[in-house]
Amino acid sequence: MSKKIIVVLFLFFGFSQVKSQDVEQIAIGSTHHIHSNILNEDREYWVSLPDSYSEDGTAYKKYPVLFILDGSAHFRHITGMVNYMSSGASGNRKIPEMIVVAIQNVDRRRDFTPDKIITVRENNSGGGERFLSFLEEELIPVIDQNFRTEPYRILFGHSLGGLLATHAYMKENTLFNSFIAVDPSFGTWDAETMDKKLEAVSKKSFDRYIYLATANWGKRNFTNRDRHVRFYEAMHSKSEGEFRAKLEYFENENHGSVPPIAFHNGISAIFEGYGITYREVESIEQLNEHFQTISNRLSYDFSPPEYLVNQLAYQMMQSKNEADKAKALDFFILNTENYPNSFNAFDSLGEGYESIGENEKAIENYTKSLELNPDNEHARMKIETLI
Repeated sequence: MSKKIIVVLFLFFGFSQVKSQDVEQIAIGSTHHIHSNILNEDREYWVSLPDSYSEDGTAYKKYPVLFILDGSAHFRHITGMVNYMSSGASGNRKIPEMIVVAIQNVDRRRDFTPDKIITVRENNSGGGERFLSFLEEELIPVIDQNFRTEPYRILFGHSLGGLLATHAYMKENTLFNSFIAVDPSFGTWDAETMDKKLEAVSKKSFDRYIYLATANWGKRNFTNRDRHVRFYEAMHSKSEGEFRAKLEYFENENHGSVPPIAFHNGISAIFEGYGITYREVESIEQLNEHFQTISNRLSYDFSPPEYLVNQLAYQMMQSKNEADKAKALDFFILNTENYPNSFNAFDSLGEGYESIGENEKAIENYTKSLELNPDNEHARMKIETLI
């Protein structure tokens, strides 16, 4: 797997002239190549890692993966949004940090069409299944091998890419868990084809989440919206329980302008509730129930974020109320249970025990933290002080 760094040239606003030596490169990702035996060709993909990926003491962290079709068109705006929405900038953590993988095109008509399109002239459409096999059997294993991934995967596609994302959602078996289909090109599916696909949908599709965005096509708007609404309503009617989906129409966006805002709304819909703040949490039971609801909706176990639980615990630990101090321990312990390889979780639990005078347990947890991260000087100092 070859690798190159993707950079942008950043010019500080407010300066009318910038000397060449003042221009710095900011890496937003890296380029990689893989040979596909399934497609019989070399493919390029770009990867963007979360801010915390390379921080000291975070080697235990694993991340969901977002796969972007039409990679060169959407990599920059999506990675920027993912970073802003997950890294805590301005207190914004609406979604979990994630690894972003953008696949570059070779022949999008071939790769993104699940069915052969009959035209007067010969064409090479209908390669969607082979392309999905490339993603699932070749690319995903390489991503999992080379990066610290969680097996929760989101597939984003626009136009024909949205068509392929919808097709993958409807399949009985797929490695993807959620889908963002932006103004999908359902025009390649006539009513008969759509009906056959809807009839073939299995119950497994309804364990996944799909977000559908519809743009304003002007004079052709009714036809475009009608196809999307028909698909959504048909799937909704087939769902035996809660339909894990959302359809959204953008009156002021056309087919070309809709992807950025649709991605923002789509990823927000998938992770609705993930950005709960410490001010909204009244008890550990409420917090666990809240994230259990999210986990049930997404058919995947999402624990309360470590930073949020730590924030709650320290707030209670610093309270003058002894009952609150006792509750702080429950939150500290919750983090050690959910993140057993986090040196910081055990370091914080050590501080919790120390605050109530249980020095032996404090030393025990500081020691565990030091085992997980021998460079943790805070834990080392605390042990020396308490012995």
